[in-house]
Amino acid sequence: MADTLIITLAQLNQKVGDLAANVEAMLAVRAQSPQSDLIVFPEMQLIGYPPEDLIQKPALIERAAVELEKLAAKTRDGGPAMLVGSVFVRDGALHNGVALLEGGKIAAVRFKYELPNYGTFDEKRYFLPGPLPEPVLFKGAMLGLPICEDIWHPDVCRHLAELGAEIFICVNGSPYEIDKDVLRIDGVAKRRAIDTGIPLAYVNRVGGQDEVVFDGASFVVGPEGALWVQMPDWEEAVVHTTWNRVASGTGHRWRCDAGDVADLAEHPEDIYCAMVLALRDYVNKNRFPGVMLGLSGGIDSAICAAIAVDALGAERVWCVMMPSRYTSNESLEDAEGCARMLGVRLDTIPIAPAVDAFAEMLAPAFTGREPDLTEENLQSRIRGTTLMALSNKFGPMLVTTGNKSEMSVGYATIYGDMNGGYNPLKDAYKTTVFAISEWRNGARPKIGLGPQGPVMPQRIITKPPSAELRPDQKDSDSLPDYPVLDAILTGLVENEKSVNQVVAEGHDRATVERVERLLHLAEYKRRQAPPGVKLGMRNFGRDRRYPITHGFRTA
Repeated sequence: MADTLIITLAQLNQKVGDLAANVEAMLAVRAQSPQSDLIVFPEMQLIGYPPEDLIQKPALIERAAVELEKLAAKTRDGGPAMLVGSVFVRDGALHNGVALLEGGKIAAVRFKYELPNYGTFDEKRYFLPGPLPEPVLFKGAMLGLPICEDIWHPDVCRHLAELGAEIFICVNGSPYEIDKDVLRIDGVAKRRAIDTGIPLAYVNRVGGQDEVVFDGASFVVGPEGALWVQMPDWEEAVVHTTWNRVASGTGHRWRCDAGDVADLAEHPEDIYCAMVLALRDYVNKNRFPGVMLGLSGGIDSAICAAIAVDALGAERVWCVMMPSRYTSNESLEDAEGCARMLGVRLDTIPIAPAVDAFAEMLAPAFTGREPDLTEENLQSRIRGTTLMALSNKFGPMLVTTGNKSEMSVGYATIYGDMNGGYNPLKDAYKTTVFAISEWRNGARPKIGLGPQGPVMPQRIITKPPSAELRPDQKDSDSLPDYPVLDAILTGLVENEKSVNQVVAEGHDRATVERVERLLHLAEYKRRQAPPGVKLGMRNFGRDRRYPITHGFRTA
């Protein structure tokens, strides 16, 4: 029976379905941790998380079982044991579980009991819950192994405590949401530790996976609620924690030596880091050489260019200014200034020849009709086609730059400025765009590759937003001021409030009714929008799934 255990917490990235790369990463950690007794990896580290319908491929299940056996065989050398998350088949049912690999074999397996089935998660679509788990004996210590959602409800930890668990080790695939790190630690983990009197080690993955991003921020809390270890957010990290068996009353208990407590990114740096890491992993894991985007001189494209540079480096970001006869000299200067501050390539391709060609081509069909939104949208679509042509010809992925405020009410052109492979701002309201732009002009993210100083001319942040598709156009001509619009959208989208409830908060009824109408009308556009990183609890697509065709209104 050991009185001291070295438990290594490995906060790693994953690539869904790339079992070989995930195995290689785990073995690399093991090779660098010969002093460890046990290495703990995040939830489903072997196959990646969330696997979605890929998990329904029998070949993936079979390969995961083979690779897990190979990993187990590696522990025959007497080195560190490993706690590895994967998928398991028992009695014909599929389970999300974790395996203790020790002594050359799979020494124990425990299944997830609480299966999340909301927002990002569809686990009941794929898995059956396991039974309430029993502790696992490891070198004289009784380990309770709740998996992610298992600690968000009290039953699993209470059950494990009643059966003699002495240390909780919780493996996680917990995606980032605003303020979620505080909720994990104070609202969940500390409660379980205090309620049961058992310390808890929480190991989370880090990295982007399509529309979700994982922030890491793994930690260890004691039975009194003290934070013993805090690992960094937004980057891979491996930390060796030392646990000692100490006398306590008539028996003993395990305590973890106090370790480093990293500072986590504060708001709005956390949002910005989420955008940077999500874009970085999306581009790199899908093997794009870089990205390109239209740089208009406005705030949305400017902050997207900054995010791209912080994610990939300036040498992998290509910006294009596409002026029309409505583009102001101010916008030309601001786009050039932004590109210069970021150090990116900037090309200028005027769209006037294409606009004139379309006007001539459509003139017979448009006879007797006054210019309207159609001509404005044509400019946007010409720009979208131009960018896609460059993307097709040279290979960089096109980043689209529309924010959540615009996408909520349809203030975007389908097949125009909505063109692209990924949108960092998809879940960011316009007021959030202003906040992160102001922040980035005065600070640099901890994971950023871009410049230390400002990334855009201050005028981009302070000037009134405009699409510049007609003379003297301003966004406020078509929409309520963004602070008003975003407050209404927060009520209607994030909190699912009725028109009456939002009006009761002090908003004009006609404005709220109009915003609700636009919100529902734009659903068909959002279905065709590119993916983008999830920031809040109600992003479009994964969380908020409305029918395109329906007649319900809350007014």
